[in-house]
Amino acid sequence: MNNFSELRLSPAIRDNLARHGFVKPTPVQAKAIPPAMAGHDIVATAQTGTGKTLAFVLPLLESLSDDPTARGVRAVIITPTRELAIQIHEAFNQLAPGTNLRAAVVVGGLNERTQLQAIRKGAQVIIATPGRLSDFLNRKLVNLGGTSILVLDEADRMLDMGFLPTIRMIMSKLPAERQTMFFSATIQSSVAHLINAHVKNPKRVTVGSTTKPIEQVDLHVYEVEQDRKLGLLHFILDEQDGSFLVFARTKHGADRLAKKLKRGGVRATAIHGNRTQNQRNQALRGFKKGDYRVLVATDVAARGIHVDGIAHVVNYDLPQVPEDFIHRVGRTGRAGSRGLASTFGTRTERAGIRKIERTLKIQLTRREVASQVSSEPRIAPTQDAESIVSTRAAAPPAKAKSRGAAGNVRWGKPKNRKPSGFKSKRRSLKRRARAA
Repeated sequence: MNNFSELRLSPAIRDNLARHGFVKPTPVQAKAIPPAMAGHDIVATAQTGTGKTLAFVLPLLESLSDDPTARGVRAVIITPTRELAIQIHEAFNQLAPGTNLRAAVVVGGLNERTQLQAIRKGAQVIIATPGRLSDFLNRKLVNLGGTSILVLDEADRMLDMGFLPTIRMIMSKLPAERQTMFFSATIQSSVAHLINAHVKNPKRVTVGSTTKPIEQVDLHVYEVEQDRKLGLLHFILDEQDGSFLVFARTKHGADRLAKKLKRGGVRATAIHGNRTQNQRNQALRGFKKGDYRVLVATDVAARGIHVDGIAHVVNYDLPQVPEDFIHRVGRTGRAGSRGLASTFGTRTERAGIRKIERTLKIQLTRREVASQVSSEPRIAPTQDAESIVSTRAAAPPAKAKSRGAAGNVRWGKPKNRKPSGFKSKRRSLKRRARAA
């Protein structure tokens, strides 16, 4: 297939493709869409940024458009993160006008009443994260008995993140006779047999190497001391144009780095699992619009980041596993454009960098750290007297505590204590009574 016009599509979907500029399919779309439209199970692996979302949304819509008035949930798309679910919903809404098909987003962090209302009003497609969908099923708030299509996006990551029991529970609520499609950037050997157990005679689609980054991304590595990483990042930001996606290993690390960048005059924000859904949406929306030049993210949150035009990916911290390196650097160099990915590693992390190169069969280009890159200023362990005085002066007055006659602090309501000497006086009275 060289052009979407070769497909037998409904007029509404064909018009929507043309309206949004979809003319020629990407390689994964060209290979996956025809068998998917024929009803075959699909296991597709292709690198990040190659158009996998459209490869399952289009055949799903075409299949359901044969009977758009059918009631109940007819298709389920499961994805690991809220951001990815929302972006799949956006892609669905691009192609759905005129088909009478609607989708509901079912994810944690958003109002569940709104999600349930969308389902009850007739949404035929559910785009969900595993946790919220399983919660709805356990509470019998949604019925998947009429589902004919199941899509698992980023399938390997969901299984690898520990969602396997939840995925199995969801699958047990679906009809045995259904079309199942797995899409991912990588299929690790440790989870390949699990995927094989859930599909029937699948059509396998593999586009390019799924074990190494795409060729149009230049890969650089800097050996840099930990306290010079921030200075190196500032240096690269000054030297190069465009937006930056920076990866930190932990949620707290992402927050700290974003705050340091903002103190240095960089428009930066962070996205990770501890932030509310509204905060994550605002951060991603601002990054897309250009309100922020730098987005600091963790690996799990970054699974939902599909932003065109990211000029530079920076691995501020090394990924936990080499396979995450592919997902990180795949956020740049999308849609045929060139990208750049830089990795920061300390001397003690040389073995981790060699493991990435050996596992992915790649060679990172060594770059020298410029001499003008400075170290972070060290924070003194104690404050001087003047700063302590000013801090105390700025602090709100402490709440007054009640004190007894002896000056002892009383916490809470004073107890109704007996007068001192009461017990000894009572004993002497008893002795007198016995003597009498």
